[in-house]
Amino acid sequence: MDAMNETFDPTRRHSLGAAAAWMMLASLGAGRAQAGSAGTAPALSFTPVPMTVEAPLAVPPGYTARVLYAWGDATGQAEVTPWGSDVLVTPAAQRLQAGMHHDGMAFFPLDGRRQARTRHGLLALNHEYTDERLLHLDAASLADGARTPEQVARSQAAHGVSVIEVRREGAAAAWSVVRPSRQARRITADTPMAVSGPAAGHALLRTAADPEGRRILGTFANCAANATPWGTYLTCEENIQGYFEPPTEPGASQRRWGLQAGGRGNWARWHLHDERFDLRRHPNEFHRFGWVVEIDPHDPTMTPVKRTALGRAVHEGAATGVSKDGRAVVFMGEDARFEYIYRFVSRDRVRPGGFAANRDLLDHGTLSVARFDAGGRGRWLPLTHGQGGLTPENGFADQGEVVIRTREASDRLGGTKMDRPEWTAISPVTGEVFVTLTNNAQRGKPGLPGADAANPRAPNPTGHILRWRHGGDLAAETFQWDIVALGGGETAGDAFSSPDGLTVDPFGRLWVATDAAPMLEAAPGERLWLPRNQLLACDPNAPGGPQMRRFLVAPPGCEVTGPVMAPDGRTLFLNIQHPDAGWPAPGGRPRSATVAVTKDDGGVIGG
Repeated sequence: MDAMNETFDPTRRHSLGAAAAWMMLASLGAGRAQAGSAGTAPALSFTPVPMTVEAPLAVPPGYTARVLYAWGDATGQAEVTPWGSDVLVTPAAQRLQAGMHHDGMAFFPLDGRRQARTRHGLLALNHEYTDERLLHLDAASLADGARTPEQVARSQAAHGVSVIEVRREGAAAAWSVVRPSRQARRITADTPMAVSGPAAGHALLRTAADPEGRRILGTFANCAANATPWGTYLTCEENIQGYFEPPTEPGASQRRWGLQAGGRGNWARWHLHDERFDLRRHPNEFHRFGWVVEIDPHDPTMTPVKRTALGRAVHEGAATGVSKDGRAVVFMGEDARFEYIYRFVSRDRVRPGGFAANRDLLDHGTLSVARFDAGGRGRWLPLTHGQGGLTPENGFADQGEVVIRTREASDRLGGTKMDRPEWTAISPVTGEVFVTLTNNAQRGKPGLPGADAANPRAPNPTGHILRWRHGGDLAAETFQWDIVALGGGETAGDAFSSPDGLTVDPFGRLWVATDAAPMLEAAPGERLWLPRNQLLACDPNAPGGPQMRRFLVAPPGCEVTGPVMAPDGRTLFLNIQHPDAGWPAPGGRPRSATVAVTKDDGGVIGG
């Protein structure tokens, strides 16, 4: 999730049924949020892991972390040749194996024992991007950016989403991937997708291959993700701009996304053998990505849907809750410097019956951008055609164009420009909403926005965590906000920097993953290096202020991402992305992987 406002370069290494169960959880969480009860989270009682630990992946005493699903592992759809450090897989085989660079993730229980022990479920997870030299075992041919047809096809197959079935046979047993599994699935950069909402069929989405603008091939750059209360998976398309050959002279809207003339920034170079990625020939293809995609993990035949009513952005985060009157509410960040935080409130109420009963829920409603005012108050500004200057005279012909050009519409309304807002999360206990703001070293530089109330440091190299409250109703038009933690050691407890991945467990505690490890100011005149990324537990409502403890220290070179807790609180799943060589096994190619963390006595994580 190394997003920028300009060019993204992922080759740079930075230091009843399940649906019914989800409906029940949503109603319980909504009820608690409406009541506004603060709740008391179990005390964080584990021994913090020192940053100086030598183990490649370290968790507290009494806990065990096990690799569950690494790049190249079979999904369970069919038998494939076992992955090896010297095996060059075919594109067809890669479509049946874990993709590269695991990221956002969600867990969907299957065992019907939500209130007791969770031992069976589906994991849906993103594969954000590829390291082409590792993928193709051919650094020499890639030195000048060349690509063969097979390399392009293999790269596209290593992107997208995995859905795998996982099981834990007993309280003390390790989790494993179920193979074969009728529910296992890979979704890639050439999987057919439906388009819904106000941009479906829009002139700006029509291409020669899809003259109706309603059917798109693929999803990629999938970063953060979340589960919906009706049991589906929302995966967010983030840094799409690095996958296209720009036009000779990019227009203003394209430049707003960082497209540059002369092919600069096109690291993927898929256009060499897949012409839809050449904007000189197919300019509208660019508008067909940057969406939130909905997937039903329980149905491997379901066609994923790009939900355009949620807006087009460098999407990161899609935390979904239920309003006081039963409507779906989705909070989204946009991971780029000086971009925005969004909210979507559905027109209709969430219904029992899973995806089948809610298949159009995210197509109708109101998209808004957040404005954070001084004094801890804020307001949601509707991105609605005909309001706030979003009119044909200002270049917005209809609501379809508003959602396609969400950034420019937010510019016009005066949303607050944030410091890389990434993951969003809703507390099931208090109804508070949290967002991680990873960093922004550009804030305050000449010609760029300076500090403001919600982004109080210029520059901001170490990031912060923000939260807001809606007075008991997630659909309220106004909110109150505060800063939970400032990166750089300014929060009680363990120092941290660049918060990124985020989840709230069933008890209301935050689990914060970090991305990057810059030098911190530990105390006046004292400098502190955080050489490895980490996962921290945070009680945001602890007496005396938020308290943090370091729960995990990650392998060198990697980013920690995708944290998600099993419903019983006894397993923490997370992803290790782009580790250095030597992990998870000594020698050979490094592999991103999903890790399952359990407590040796079978107890609740963190307590």
